[in-house]
Amino acid sequence: MPPAILWLRQDLRTTDHPALLAAIAEGPVIPLYILDDESPETRAIGGAQRWWLHHSLAAHDASLRKRGSRLVLRRGPAAEIVERVAAEAGSTRVHATRCYEPWWRRCENALDARLALRLHDGNYLAPPESIINAQGARYRVFTPWYRALLGRMPPALPYAAPDHIPAPDVWPTSDNLADWGLTPTSPDWASGFDDWHPGEKGAWRALRDWLPLAGDYKARRDFPSLPATSRLSPHLHFGEISPRSIWHALGERDDAGAETFRSELGWREHGINLVDQMPDYGDRNGRPTFDDFGWRSGPGADRDFAAWTRGRTGYPVVDAGMRELWRTGWMHNRVRMVTASFLVKHLLIDWRRGERWFWDTLLDADLGSNAMNWQYVAGTGVDAPVFSRIMSPLLQSERFAMGDYVRTYVPELSHLSDAEITAAHGQDARVPAYPAPLIGHEAARARALAAWEALRS
Repeated sequence: MPPAILWLRQDLRTTDHPALLAAIAEGPVIPLYILDDESPETRAIGGAQRWWLHHSLAAHDASLRKRGSRLVLRRGPAAEIVERVAAEAGSTRVHATRCYEPWWRRCENALDARLALRLHDGNYLAPPESIINAQGARYRVFTPWYRALLGRMPPALPYAAPDHIPAPDVWPTSDNLADWGLTPTSPDWASGFDDWHPGEKGAWRALRDWLPLAGDYKARRDFPSLPATSRLSPHLHFGEISPRSIWHALGERDDAGAETFRSELGWREHGINLVDQMPDYGDRNGRPTFDDFGWRSGPGADRDFAAWTRGRTGYPVVDAGMRELWRTGWMHNRVRMVTASFLVKHLLIDWRRGERWFWDTLLDADLGSNAMNWQYVAGTGVDAPVFSRIMSPLLQSERFAMGDYVRTYVPELSHLSDAEITAAHGQDARVPAYPAPLIGHEAARARALAAWEALRS
């Protein structure tokens, strides 16, 4: 029997992989990963994720080889490459895990017209289109959507990884992973990424290390100086572990920490629920009234944006977060909210510029989560607080005890006490290497509210 093609995208695992198991049930399997920078157009994966992808693909190939298989790598437009590899192998059958990003939807539609494409659910707790209200309509607001999702939980038990994957008689040619140049060299800006362990084994290790902390998750998750978060988000994005595997790893515990973490899994899925309904949600305001908002532009805004990206705003927690992002490819969620709010409301810079910066620098950059979270903070989203909700970085730093976090990533301030870090110390002579604030908090608040009132009127 001709082999089936297993088209891999964001599902680089062997455990709980329905598409893999369905392909095995039919006979020989050719696991295929395509680096496609053309189909996503402006949404090709960013620099940080390319580093992760390199290591995740290497780990997945090693896992496949232990099971008698291997990974075939190709580069180019995904639909064309899948069709080409299928022709080389004499196959007409393709199995894949369903994706909801608009460019993957287009590829799936193109392939479905040419080959026998079978799509399988597997990267979400429930297919987004299956969560509907009593009238059969989709949700756009999180709370009722999550309530409906919970009504379908727990999810089915995850599938075990296969012991063996049948190989084809002849393997198609494969690119060399090193030739893709996914890891930086001159300079190697990813040296701070070494604390991460991409791949399926790394995902399960991260889950194992975090589970003992799950009970305190609700109480500690907003404190970036504490080791409270799971750091599973890059593993989830690349599909190295499935959300239902995580759900079942929590078991039947009903403490506040576990319940809060389950809601965070739900929040991630709500993002793809919104993108599935509004494919341009990463580029267009969820509330059209903001299409006329007075975002700043020009040289002054560009200078402020550059200072924000470099962690030179004069606001310690904002600068710590942006430097953590650049150094490690990740940022604590509470700090993501603070840095995003600062860009949008203190600096009055369009949320889309920030979203694209995160897209390029986050290891866990995910269209649904990134677009939803930026629009939530900016007040432009379909399920977002009003724009006039403006965070104070200094109060956030004090409330969530961010002193140690700031000292870790802003060494110029390492000699200051918590109280001094949360004070408006920009003019303090003890920190001559640290910049003065780009704008004072009260002045920024007044400017943002004036822009909001101008839009409303």
